[in-house]
Amino acid sequence: QVQLVESGGGSVQAGGSLRLSCAQSGYSISTYCMGWFRQAPGNERDWVAVIDTDSNTRHTDSVKGRFAISRDNAENTLYLQMNNLKPEDSGMYSCASRYSGSWCYGASALRVREYNYWGQGTQVTVSS
Repeated sequence: QVQLVESGGGSVQAGGSLRLSCAQSGYSISTYCMGWFRQAPGNERDWVAVIDTDSNTRHTDSVKGRFAISRDNAENTLYLQMNNLKPEDSGMYSCASRYSGSWCYGASALRVREYNYWGQGTQVTVSS
């Protein structure tokens, strides 16, 4: 059974940085498509960044140039480096994974419903 545990959230001022981590247990992440998703109060959960098993990455437009998703297969951990944070980046950040396949390389990888394993989430609050 796959379990995901996030850490690294917190409260920062605008312009600050945070690094989120997501440790997977149960199976190696090397064969898993993984992503970070964010949910702000009153909004649906939406994708922030995804990474495939070849470490190709995609980031939603609002975070391009500021956030970077990465994976360390040896540590079985997914990361999200967040720089130049803005108040609109606030929300509950959750990591997700699913055994990889062709779906990971297309639009499906950006959809919440495609992932079957989720962490409990870590809160990020950015004040102006």
